[in-house]
Amino acid sequence: MVKNFEELQKLGKDNVDAAVKTIGAASKTAQAIAVEVTDYTRKSFEEGTQAIEKLLGAKTLEKAIEVQTDYAKAAYEGLVSEATKLGELYADLAKEAYKPYEGIFAKVTPAK
Repeated sequence: MVKNFEELQKLGKDNVDAAVKTIGAASKTAQAIAVEVTDYTRKSFEEGTQAIEKLLGAKTLEKAIEVQTDYAKAAYEGLVSEATKLGELYADLAKEAYKPYEGIFAKVTPAK
């Protein structure tokens, strides 16, 4: 009975340690995601402002269409790049959140 209690107590301590590590990793990755989104938003706003200035300065319809096309292409490429970066950050978050529990799951999962 005492041995089972000690094992249960150790398992509880291991779970708490894993939870603390997970929260730390999640916090660090969440900060990285927030910084990435903030940087992308700022950059996107600046590029949009520049495109509007160029569009207002266009002397011909052809030049206006060229400015708009270039902006749309750059905005799309930037969005795809940002989505890829964020996808990688979220995948890292999932991996880091799971990592502290690997040892615990190995102990609890019965061998086949």
